[in-house]
Amino acid sequence: MPQHANPLKTLFGGVLVSWIDQVAGMVAVRYGASPAVTASIDHIDFQKPIYVGDILILKASVNYVGRTSMEVGVAVSIENPYSGDEYQATKAFLTFVSLDENRQPRPVPRLLPETEEEKRRYRHAQMRAEARRELRQKMSNGELA
Repeated sequence: MPQHANPLKTLFGGVLVSWIDQVAGMVAVRYGASPAVTASIDHIDFQKPIYVGDILILKASVNYVGRTSMEVGVAVSIENPYSGDEYQATKAFLTFVSLDENRQPRPVPRLLPETEEEKRRYRHAQMRAEARRELRQKMSNGELA
C-alpha cells in the first residue's frame, strides 16, 4: 500500500523486515508451543524491489532447532495479480528463543526433517548456527572489534 512505500514507490525495507519478523515469530510460537522472542536476524537478502500494488506471499518454516532456540527461514514472493506469476523477492533467516512462564529460555521440541527439502534446509541452517556460534565466540574474545 502507498503508506508502506518510499518516494520510489517501493516497499520500505524496514516495513518488510517487520512483517518478516512477525510471520517468523508466529511460526516460532506455534512450533515451540510457548512465547518466543527474536534473538537475531541472521541474514536478509532483498533480491527484487516490491512495488505498490504487488501482492506479497510470506512463507516461513522452522529450519533448525537447538536446545532453546530455533532458526526460522522466511521466503517473500511477489505474485502478479493478473497472470498469477510468482517470483522470490526476499529471503531471511531469524533465530528465536522459546520462553517459559518466567520469561526464561525453555527447551523446544526436537526437529525431525522428513522430506529432502527439509533435510537440505536443516543442514544449511545447522551450518549457519555453527557460524553464528563461532562469530559470537570471536566477538566475546575481542578478536573482532
